[in-house]
Amino acid sequence: MAEKAAEAADTEQTSRTDARKAARAERRAAKLAREIGSFAKEHGGAEGQLAYIGQAGARIVLVGEDGAWGDLVAPTYAVAESAAKKSGITLHEEFDGEFALKVRTGPYEWSRMAGMQIGGPSNDR
Repeated sequence: MAEKAAEAADTEQTSRTDARKAARAERRAAKLAREIGSFAKEHGGAEGQLAYIGQAGARIVLVGEDGAWGDLVAPTYAVAESAAKKSGITLHEEFDGEFALKVRTGPYEWSRMAGMQIGGPSNDR
């Protein structure tokens, strides 16, 4: 009988922990959705692509209609997916083709990407 009570207590504790984790994930997704919406509003709309980045979670790459781009990191791919759905942006499977051509980069990005090859700033600052 004591074993059943202990199992019930463990199950209840696990349920509470799972509920807290789910609530935390929902709050994080809602916050990310607001940030995505803010980016979209500032840039005339936005589209995105999700990328799994290992233990760090998932990267949400955003491209505005004006060519501006940015990214956000979610703790899990599921949270990133939920945030993107809540925000209403169009998601792309890949970062290629017409979607990639929408990105507009400036001198800063080009110098950082090329780095020392073209005399840009080094990464060791």
